[in-house]
Amino acid sequence: MIYKFFTLEYAILAMAGIILYLMYYVFSKDSEYNKNIRSIASVVEEINREMYYLKKEIKKNKEIPKIEVPTHMSDEDIYAEVERSVYDMVRPISHGLKQVQERIQTIDAQIDSRVSTLENGVKQISIPSSVHGNDDTKIISLYKQGISLETISKELNLSKAEVEFVLKINKIK
Repeated sequence: MIYKFFTLEYAILAMAGIILYLMYYVFSKDSEYNKNIRSIASVVEEINREMYYLKKEIKKNKEIPKIEVPTHMSDEDIYAEVERSVYDMVRPISHGLKQVQERIQTIDAQIDSRVSTLENGVKQISIPSSVHGNDDTKIISLYKQGISLETISKELNLSKAEVEFVLKINKIK
């Protein structure tokens, strides 16, 4: 009877072990299936999102008016259509160029008026009073004799710059 008791205990223990293993197996498979189901759910969600965007794009494309192009256009019609398209593209550029040309003409007129103002101002500047025609010939003759600019300026009571000015005007130095 003790023998039967131990075998019954072993049988119960074996059954409990089998039941525990089956429960472990079921829970591990259940977690694996849940993991697979979550990944499938995320893929399905991504597909639904893409379908939403595609439907939105299709609606937008349906709203855009379609231009019907005749299937049989003559060469003249094609040429006229190309010419019209080019004209439509070039017109804003041409308008912009005209505005730039007008601005350039305005700037050119301003520059001309400023140059004439400067020329009038330069004409009003007089040659220093100490430099006279007689002094010019004296300066040139002294310089040609080899006398230094400092000596010429001291002798004629002129500044060195005035002596250099006379020589430059007469293209000697």
